[in-house]
Amino acid sequence: MTEVATVPSSERVYIDKQAPQAFRALRATAEVVRDHVAEAGLDRILVELINLRVSQLNGCAFCLDVHTRAALRLGESTQRLGVLAAWRDTEVFTAQERAALALAEATTHPADASAQETAYGAARQVFGDGEISAVIWAAITINAFNRVSVLSKHPVRPSGAR
Repeated sequence: MTEVATVPSSERVYIDKQAPQAFRALRATAEVVRDHVAEAGLDRILVELINLRVSQLNGCAFCLDVHTRAALRLGESTQRLGVLAAWRDTEVFTAQERAALALAEATTHPADASAQETAYGAARQVFGDGEISAVIWAAITINAFNRVSVLSKHPVRPSGAR
């Protein structure tokens, strides 16, 4: 068995700092997507649920921290946030939220063609073209930010330390 060498967090390159122009372009993309999401009429809490679910799938502690606080500020309940990882096994999410979460998961794991088709079909039942586009773009954008934070190992500090 091959042993995996680990690089301490202190030696990781913060790729957002190393290539600030690229990160600024990613942030600009996020702003365009935010406008698209608003034009499509998606609720901000729904977008935060998408951000959180994708961040759970990607194991991005930094984005989970940021978007949990954002969801709470918007009025999301701790119950729903607590069960989000098992959303399929609950009755606390609406049909639209369930469709959006499934589509966000399919966007995060596009190689699962069957799940992708099922998710798209469910989304078609409750969303129009603009909303489907907005959900997918929101998932694509948070996936990109997750990659930046996970690979840079952006730290999550205790709330009082901010």
